[in-house]
Amino acid sequence: MAWGLYLALHHAVAPPWIGALLGTVVGAALSIVAATPMRRLLVAAGFPVSLWASGAVGALPGWAWLLALTLLALAYPLRAWRDAPFFPTPAGALDELARLAPLPAGAAVLDAGCGLGHGLQALRRAYPQARLDGTEWSRLLAWLARWRCRWAHVKRGDLWRQDWAPYGLVYLFQRPESLPRAVAKAGTELAPGAWLVSLEFEATELKPQAVGRCADGRPVWLYRQPFVPAGHLGGREATVRR
Repeated sequence: MAWGLYLALHHAVAPPWIGALLGTVVGAALSIVAATPMRRLLVAAGFPVSLWASGAVGALPGWAWLLALTLLALAYPLRAWRDAPFFPTPAGALDELARLAPLPAGAAVLDAGCGLGHGLQALRRAYPQARLDGTEWSRLLAWLARWRCRWAHVKRGDLWRQDWAPYGLVYLFQRPESLPRAVAKAGTELAPGAWLVSLEFEATELKPQAVGRCADGRPVWLYRQPFVPAGHLGGREATVRR
């Protein structure tokens, strides 16, 4: 709609700045219907960023594209593209976790692929007495997460090479394609009684110990070592809805 308005004004021989201004206002107004602050930001920024990148209001210098590519490479180094992109954990998404997966005070909890630290913040709300660690392959994101979560131990590293044995709970917000690898790693490294928690995406190989629900309806899948294969008739699944 923003681009349609801009092009209509352009054909009406209106000054380009008027179309750019009104198109940006339309995009900002429509962003209100988005469900989360991140999505509202993306909707509001979509038109002005695409207009700027298109060169419709002036050609971009070559260094601008090089700068954008450099920032992208810093945030997402090539190796990180095999894992999940930047999916922030919503605030309060893990508030039921302590009741579904109780941990003793001082237990070690890992956010594997912590991004900017949104998952660490949600884990801190759930387990204020836990020792929280975060691992992130991107140097830029790891540095920002360390700055945002100074009460946690955040390091730049490979979550797949890190030893998960010391942790009572490992939290993931990964792609579905990454979960079989996470299940195999957790199955060989996590101690009996430790938890593997996945936001939104189910580890289909396993039977969940419990399934929580975020405020927006997304599931939180909880698996406890020793894991139970999917389809196993023993045990009972607890479901919590918020």
